[in-house]
Amino acid sequence: MSKEILNIDKYQTNKSNRKKYILEKLSGRVFLFCALISVISLILIIAFVFYKGSHPFVAEGYSFLQFLTGKDWVPSEDKYGVLPMIVASIFGTIGALIIGVPIGLFTAILLAEIVPKPMAKIISSAVQLLAGIPSVLYGVFGLAVIVPFLQNSFGLAKGQSLIAVIFVLAIMMLPTVVTVAETAIRAVPQSYREGSLALGVSEIGTIFKVVIPAAKSGIMTAIVLGMGRAIGETMAVILVAGNSLLIPTSLTDSVRPLTTNIALEMGYASGIHQEMLFATGIILFSFILILNFVLARLSAKGGH
Repeated sequence: MSKEILNIDKYQTNKSNRKKYILEKLSGRVFLFCALISVISLILIIAFVFYKGSHPFVAEGYSFLQFLTGKDWVPSEDKYGVLPMIVASIFGTIGALIIGVPIGLFTAILLAEIVPKPMAKIISSAVQLLAGIPSVLYGVFGLAVIVPFLQNSFGLAKGQSLIAVIFVLAIMMLPTVVTVAETAIRAVPQSYREGSLALGVSEIGTIFKVVIPAAKSGIMTAIVLGMGRAIGETMAVILVAGNSLLIPTSLTDSVRPLTTNIALEMGYASGIHQEMLFATGIILFSFILILNFVLARLSAKGGH
């Protein structure tokens, strides 16, 4: 009788183990399928954009160098030059970094090192809410508040300008910079702080001489991600940029970044005009690819 009971228990155990193995294999297949969807989607998007964007230069004989360095964008006259848009995108992103990175970094330091946890939770909630606001509302805010402020303060005839783009992008990148930088600062071991304080260094000195250098990799990651958010923004920029196809020579000039040009004209473009907009997307994608490469290198250095 005991033998039969043991055999039954053994059979049930083996059956249960087989079910577990089948479930594990099935789970692995599901995870692999999800990963493949992400990879395949990325490959399809890249292939489609590069195919459409490279067609004018491969099949139609347009000069890619002239496309990059040309100053005139007049589709009706078959003129396609994106240099003013490239300059506008670069200037807008750099300006936003100059304003947004210090504010975001100091906010992250405040949340991670200085204020009590209850207050830090309140401020963190506000930052997260800022990240959830649709980008078009940032543009409406810029159009209703920042643009009139610039007109009244600097006497501009038209407040939609490069400086308005910089202010809006600086606000938009704050959640990314604050969240990632705060996580990096909190990840620094407490022993670093205790050792510095034990040697007589002040709290502020410990933050800037010990904690920030230790979290350098994460902070650089925050900056690169914020830069990616700024250079890829579209809807908010459309409302405050002014959309003039000129190389900006001052902060008060009206500009048209790369993303804005694609969004404004893709709806009615066709033929070569549409393909040139895809070529503009290739340039934008190249910028993002370079940023991701820089991010990977920074992460590798930080890990080492």
